[in-house]
Amino acid sequence: MKSQPASLLGLIGNTPLLDLSPWAHQCGVSSQVRLLAKAEWFNPGQSVKARAAKQIVLDAQASGALNRDKVLIDSSSGNTAISYAQMGALMGFRVQVVMPANVSLERKALISAFGAELIESDPLEGSDGAIDRVRTLFAANPERYYYADQYSNPSNWRAHFLCTGPEIWSQTQGRITHFVCGLGTTGTFVGVGRFLRSQNAAVKLVSVQPADELSVIEGLKYLPSAIVPAIYDSSLVDVEMTIDPETSWETARRLSREQGLFVGLSAGAAVAAALQVAQERETGTVVTLLPDDGSKYVSLGVFD
Repeated sequence: MKSQPASLLGLIGNTPLLDLSPWAHQCGVSSQVRLLAKAEWFNPGQSVKARAAKQIVLDAQASGALNRDKVLIDSSSGNTAISYAQMGALMGFRVQVVMPANVSLERKALISAFGAELIESDPLEGSDGAIDRVRTLFAANPERYYYADQYSNPSNWRAHFLCTGPEIWSQTQGRITHFVCGLGTTGTFVGVGRFLRSQNAAVKLVSVQPADELSVIEGLKYLPSAIVPAIYDSSLVDVEMTIDPETSWETARRLSREQGLFVGLSAGAAVAAALQVAQERETGTVVTLLPDDGSKYVSLGVFD
């Protein structure tokens, strides 16, 4: 039977779950513990954010909030912006994204390549400054825009409740004991967490943030000093973990050099935290999520 042509939207999801257990065992993890990681760079746009962007766009179109006469606008640290831009090019709507001016050159180039308009916000204000800028632009001309608002939009976490969580449950045959996930918009953690809890209330949900407000890990937020996303559900958290940037970067470098996995910096933080969780267990299946690959961070010099 001949295979059928694929659509770009149809390629989002069903990403592989990688087995990092042999590497983890070399790092002192019990031989009875498995460490698994979801490889989200297999999505179009090379990140987990393709999932949320797809759900947000399709839900907005279905409700009539987004059409060809509207400009989709939102703030992003990079990956969601890239996915919005890609979908705008595919589906025929205009996109404006606000990002801190100090994001990597690769992310800026990708957004421009898809024909979206990039607006840079104050780099010293981080993702919160980008959020404030978008709110100002939208308030000044609400009829022009569809404000996707990924930090408050329930379509964000629903994408992971409907797809990412079920994939993890199926790929582990329901054996997952711990889910370790970084917090940015918090959509992945909330959606996957809610689904896993619906299947097994005993699954432990571990959130990962930067060590403090001065620690910068691309894609993650330090919630105590940030604008907390409206979709965040703190009641889901069993364990809160923090990771410093140096540990995130070093783990990303180790994965590249020791496992051939060229991952981004938030992925480095997630694996560092998951490894710690695994080292504290005698048995279990620890699953984490690798939001993107390292290709968008080369110009930062982290991998030099």
